Amino acid sequence: MITANDMVVRTAMPAAAYAPLARNHVQSLAVPFHERLLTVVLFLAVLLSAVAFIEPSPHDGMMAVLAVVGLIAGIRFHRALVLPLLLLLAWNIAGLFSVMQVPEQEKTIQYAATSVYLAVAALIFAMIVADNTMARMATLRTAYVLAAAGSAILGAIGYFKAFPGAADMFTLNGRAQGMFKDPNVYGPFLILPALMLLQRIIRQRIELTAVIFLGIIMFGQLLSFSRGSWFHFTVSLLVVIGMAILVAPTQKARMRVFTMTIAGIGAMAVLLVILLSISSIGEMFTTRAQLIQTYDVGQGGRFLLQEKALAAVLDFPNGMGPFEFARVHGLQQHNVYLQAFLVYGWAGAFAYILLLVSTVWVGFFTALKRTPWQGYQIAALGAFVGEMAEGFVIDTDHWRHFFLILGVVWGLAAATRNWQRAPHVSATPAQQY
Repeated sequence: MITANDMVVRTAMPAAAYAPLARNHVQSLAVPFHERLLTVVLFLAVLLSAVAFIEPSPHDGMMAVLAVVGLIAGIRFHRALVLPLLLLLAWNIAGLFSVMQVPEQEKTIQYAATSVYLAVAALIFAMIVADNTMARMATLRTAYVLAAAGSAILGAIGYFKAFPGAADMFTLNGRAQGMFKDPNVYGPFLILPALMLLQRIIRQRIELTAVIFLGIIMFGQLLSFSRGSWFHFTVSLLVVIGMAILVAPTQKARMRVFTMTIAGIGAMAVLLVILLSISSIGEMFTTRAQLIQTYDVGQGGRFLLQEKALAAVLDFPNGMGPFEFARVHGLQQHNVYLQAFLVYGWAGAFAYILLLVSTVWVGFFTALKRTPWQGYQIAALGAFVGEMAEGFVIDTDHWRHFFLILGVVWGLAAATRNWQRAPHVSATPAQQY
């Protein structure tokens, strides 16, 4: 029905100005139902990735729904995804052979099944974002930003004990963890959405909502008091800034990135000083910011365990099996690369390392291409490199968001390959994210 207001607006607008609105309306009506359903399920799957304190999580159930809906919507397996498929397959086959050595041990089968599930999840995300890329990535970004902001708010509620029992629910040992089991997983989870917001701000424009969400997420990152997460974010930010300068099309754009970076660092430094003036935050920050903690050194410390893990790698070329190193030595070695050798054997470890290297390689060269999704790839590449770096001090091989990032990098690489082969015009800044 056309209302009187509609008639006023239409008569006041030139035909040339009204045409784009009409065209957008027609296009929205033309979106098939299965695509709209995929959008909704993708949004929910990513949003629920912030709920990780129970196993299996609601996110895991929604991933099964996403796989089915994706098939109904016609997601395709692209040739560019053959390499990650083969490497993930080799990694998991090696892991299954390793499990056969200790099948009677508790949760070993579950561990191997989780590895398979996460590999499949990465490929699902890759296939989804490889087509209709901008619309689906916009959905993924919105859901992830909301999930991260919600997690940060819950972490802050727990940290400041906003209501009775909040600290028990949303913190661990005085550190924010949101709805995660561990602050050291919660902190890295917040990084990709923060980078998505940051790269847009420094490369294109400042938006109030983006600044607000970024502030909430970064506050949550601080309250995690995770040294590995802070290191991860620093590495990731350097990658994003470096790539933004490298791909800037003009000297003016390059200067904008440089100027916004300096201004952002200054603003973050000022806010950090203010926050550290709060006694509880300042005291915990001083404790956690020390390079060496008591659990890093001494008998049973992280460093000694890593030495023992390195010796075990040489003694067990087929791996020890899931949890076997911790069963023998009392604790995990906290290094995902040693974990790869110990759990998946040499064959699985080399497949895993090759997967990481090839992901960085394809992500870097994809991020250099001037596509509409270039900004997404820059953020994903930064988050992935940071997570690789953090892997030297923690086990990341079963982090759900790690495999989401892996899938996004390869999915955008597939989209770029298709973009280069199809006739198109160069992406303008207005078309880019």
